[in-house]
Amino acid sequence: MKKSALVIIFCFSVVTIFAQFKGQVAEPKKYNPAKAIDPDYGIIMYEKLNFQTGGDSVRNDKKGYACQGWVEDYYEGGQLIHKGYYEDGHLKIYKNYFPNSNVERNFKINDMKRCAMMIYYEDGKVKSDINYFQGSPQVWTDYYNNGQIEFTEENTKSMEYLIQRKSYSKDGKPQELMELTNPKKKIYSKKEYYENGNIKAEGNMIFNQGMFDYQKDGNWTVYDESGKTSQEKWVRGEEIK
Repeated sequence: MKKSALVIIFCFSVVTIFAQFKGQVAEPKKYNPAKAIDPDYGIIMYEKLNFQTGGDSVRNDKKGYACQGWVEDYYEGGQLIHKGYYEDGHLKIYKNYFPNSNVERNFKINDMKRCAMMIYYEDGKVKSDINYFQGSPQVWTDYYNNGQIEFTEENTKSMEYLIQRKSYSKDGKPQELMELTNPKKKIYSKKEYYENGNIKAEGNMIFNQGMFDYQKDGNWTVYDESGKTSQEKWVRGEEIK
């Protein structure tokens, strides 16, 4: 008799716990592709649920519980748009999908301080490769749909200042190239280019930590479109005439 009572209590407890957990799983949602996919930024409506990259919202189910565990959402046509693992309403791991079933983005946590995001074009080519450190992008690279790098930026592990920042046109010609040359003094070399790839200006930049700004400093050489040069003198962002 005592054993039977314990079994009944155990079963009741399991059912109660399951019911509570079930109430914390968000109901699947259905989306119109035209409204769900931003033409420039992709499927961004879930980013507000990602605290690792600056999100500040919580996903609840229809009963008001913060959802837990795996959740899937769908397009109106039945294709999967989102599969994510939630803890207390926050996204921890997730993939979003285009209507053709190709992955739109893939987010994962590497450790307590690092996480990574891969974003794709609809045809499966990489659009962005981002590695975060303590919530800020430490290394970020964007690509054109032909595979050419559009923009790349790398910060120090402490996220205090840049190591490099570079941008390119779709045909691979450089637009701006800035690289750290003197870490101790926070001095950078920078080159700017015309659309045809010819150099436009070059000189040094210095990091102003108080203003969190990168400023022209020292002698700069400026080139006109024929290649003729002139000189400029800069001191911490101010041109000296």
